[in-house]
Amino acid sequence: MRIVRTIAETRRAVADLKEPSRTLGLVPTMGALHEGHLSLVRAARSRCDAVVVSLFVNPTQFGPNEDLSKYPRTFEADCALLEAEKVDLLFAPEAAEVYPPGAQTFVEVEDLSRRLDGASRPGHFRGVATVVAKLFHIVAPNLAFFGQKDAAQVAVLRRMVRDLNFDVELVVCPIVREPDGLALSSRNRYLSAEDRRHALVLSRALRRVEEQAAAGVVDAEPLLAAGHAVVAEEPAVRLDYFRVVDTDTLEDLPRIDQGALIAVAAWVGPARLIDNALLPPR
Repeated sequence: MRIVRTIAETRRAVADLKEPSRTLGLVPTMGALHEGHLSLVRAARSRCDAVVVSLFVNPTQFGPNEDLSKYPRTFEADCALLEAEKVDLLFAPEAAEVYPPGAQTFVEVEDLSRRLDGASRPGHFRGVATVVAKLFHIVAPNLAFFGQKDAAQVAVLRRMVRDLNFDVELVVCPIVREPDGLALSSRNRYLSAEDRRHALVLSRALRRVEEQAAAGVVDAEPLLAAGHAVVAEEPAVRLDYFRVVDTDTLEDLPRIDQGALIAVAAWVGPARLIDNALLPPR
């Protein structure tokens, strides 16, 4: 695996990897890798001739009171994991390489960026869209791989790709969970043993909603009530949102007949965690 730090190096390396008819896959990450990230790398490896992973803790997607300075950074361990997965190229730039001094240009998907996590974290999706647009511009992948756990992010990026005519296919891979149901996240490292037990309420709440939907409930109101009732079983968990929304627009849905995204976010100890489930059309 080759490690590159600059945009110029990355473009030269990508030019070598993208020989005629070769397919290039990109897996954007912020490091602190876990099995969820590695599942994306494996999906990329299965569909592409060459795989590029980016590792960049993007400062523009963190708010002023968020965890940028504390975000876990495990570069050496991450490199070892990516080597084992036979990644071709790791792009690991410094912030000044991605955002030159005086940078004033950003990408914003206006309405979507203010829904779900965007409502709780103003400016978050502007930072996400900007850095991913930069990565698409630098790497020019044929396919880019993201996790379903970040469902709101996926919706924002799909709209950005459509609106800005990026020639890239977004591939969304399933959520990877621990055996007890906890969705894998780099922020799980913040959790104490007690916090982790409390965090399981999020996947339990989603399962309850899925069970209710499978039993024939189609109205969002009773589904939300069922989910809220489960979360309330853990008073230590502070709910941010529990919503039934359209997967593309992230707007609230009154019914789930045409399918829906059940999305939850909550603070557990020091960590804000997200999770979701997709309900198929009836």
